[in-house]
Amino acid sequence: MNVKQFIKQHREEWKQLEQLIATLSKGRKTITGDNIILFSRLYQKAAQNLSYSQTYYPHDEVTQYLNGLVSKSHNLLYKDQVSSVKQIHHFFAAKFIGLLLEQWKFVVAAMILFAIGAIGSFLSVLNDPLHIYSILPPEIARGVDPEQLGSRDGAVDSSLMSASIMTNNIKVAILAFAGGITFGILTVYLLIYNGIIIGALAALFWHHGKAYDFWAYIVPHGMIELTTIFIAGGAGLLMGYKLFIPGSYSRGYQLKEHGKRSVQLLLGTIPLFIIAGIIEGFITPAAISLEAKYMVAILTVLGLVLYIVFGKLKHSHAIKDSDSLSPYNGTQR
Repeated sequence: MNVKQFIKQHREEWKQLEQLIATLSKGRKTITGDNIILFSRLYQKAAQNLSYSQTYYPHDEVTQYLNGLVSKSHNLLYKDQVSSVKQIHHFFAAKFIGLLLEQWKFVVAAMILFAIGAIGSFLSVLNDPLHIYSILPPEIARGVDPEQLGSRDGAVDSSLMSASIMTNNIKVAILAFAGGITFGILTVYLLIYNGIIIGALAALFWHHGKAYDFWAYIVPHGMIELTTIFIAGGAGLLMGYKLFIPGSYSRGYQLKEHGKRSVQLLLGTIPLFIIAGIIEGFITPAAISLEAKYMVAILTVLGLVLYIVFGKLKHSHAIKDSDSLSPYNGTQR
């Protein structure tokens, strides 16, 4: 059968299982013998459907949906009383990376949108530095002086700056994420606009022969900061895409299902924003050599790569452990 027939044939059972999961999650008073029998039957049927879907529709969104449904059923069946600390550790060590790797295309799309804005404004200002006044907001354009770069190193309130930067960056991330509700239009605008600002500034410092200095003040915190903005932007694009092209499901369902995924992606970026804010508040304005600032940037990139690699390994192990506990291992058809 084709995927539409497959969904139509089993959709009611999947909805029934979702409702039963919600009911049983409310507490012991909702657990009855009939509910347990029904849950067991629907769970095993969903596991069979997942196995079939993985075989015949491996790249369709129905496989992703069934994987989530079976995982929720498994967690309800085998849940332990784990501490909040362990749950938080599991989320940041494995689940967040798993979600990130599943939605990597939208993160890359966010990066491309940012690059489009940055390249366009860079070429415009490089062609005529006076374009900086028509591209950048007046308060930014008037306050930029390439010749003064680094003249106030170490002369700022680092704690205040760090807190202010973290707050601003998290606000940008939340806006980029929330923009998904506008079918992604606001998210696209924010990503391109932020790219325009960076590109215009880069071109201005390039024109004054200060490109090496400029990037030394940007990349230490920028590597983490831009990564987190791309992740938040990708979360907004994911939600917007599912609202714009809902596929076989209603827009309300897509908003609920992918809204949860997007929120989790956004929450996962908060520690990264904190690290970027600390670097931008304490290291970027510090009276240290430009080379030392570039070294910090290299270390942040290595840290990000290692975090993703180890997170991917932990996520893979968690999936294998979950499969080994499942009452249906996928060997049947």
